[in-house]
Amino acid sequence: MTDPKLVNPRKLFNTKEFLEQKQTGLTLQNKMSPKPDCGEESYVGNSRLLNRRVLITGGDSGIGRAVAIAFAREGADIALNFLPGEEDDAKEVADFIEKAGRKVYLLPYDLKKASSPKRIVEEAYEKLGGLDTLVLNAAQQIAHEKLADYQIEDVKETFQVNVISLFAVIQAAEKYLPEGGCIINTTSVQAFDPAPHLLDYAGTKSAIANLTISLGKYFVTKGIRVNAIAPGPIWTPLQLNLGHLKGQLKGFGQDAPMGRAGQPVELSPLYVYLASNEASYVTGQIFGVTGGKRINL
Repeated sequence: MTDPKLVNPRKLFNTKEFLEQKQTGLTLQNKMSPKPDCGEESYVGNSRLLNRRVLITGGDSGIGRAVAIAFAREGADIALNFLPGEEDDAKEVADFIEKAGRKVYLLPYDLKKASSPKRIVEEAYEKLGGLDTLVLNAAQQIAHEKLADYQIEDVKETFQVNVISLFAVIQAAEKYLPEGGCIINTTSVQAFDPAPHLLDYAGTKSAIANLTISLGKYFVTKGIRVNAIAPGPIWTPLQLNLGHLKGQLKGFGQDAPMGRAGQPVELSPLYVYLASNEASYVTGQIFGVTGGKRINL
């Protein structure tokens, strides 16, 4: 009898302290050390999303990148939104998608601009020849030690990127989404166990969790499912551009019961499941991928 291949999850990926590093302005995954594992070499598809037409926001790096690679290898065509200036990362993702034999369209739009969500949806629909799946993953995270350090314009931007643009994309896409389509939002463990240095970010993620449940009730009569995934702590570029207080990056994720940070590839199978027809009786739910940190609504 052949023994099963078992692995200790505490010993997977990076288990050491991270190097202190910082990127300002644009944040590129290909400049991180170590680079996040988004399944570039490991994810194997099984045609679970064959011919699906998917819009992914924040798809050039981190979780969005892992989802794009997995979805393409499962047979989906992708409209990939990313922040203008992060083309290098986006082109890498596009190359993986094309090598999987699927179509990809790059949509460089800044979600801080009120006009972007509608333009993204319309362009995705036109280029893909339809639109049946949304993965809303784009986010802004800026850490501050004191409440007085928050600039209200930055707080507004965080809510614009994380919540308002998500709402606007869904609103614009409603007329295009067919029966059997789905929406997957990305919330966070911060929605349930907020850190005092991420007040506005945690607030936006709580709003996304609440929206997911109410949108699930709204769309269910249309035969469209809405769910969310609550990651954290996951090693992505979001952590490098003001996402942590000074000196905290090296211990990132080590306070999780798992004893390490997660990697984007550890989330992509759940996104695939929620997008697939296998999740036909799943809607209005939030799933934690947190290394053992609790989520409660």
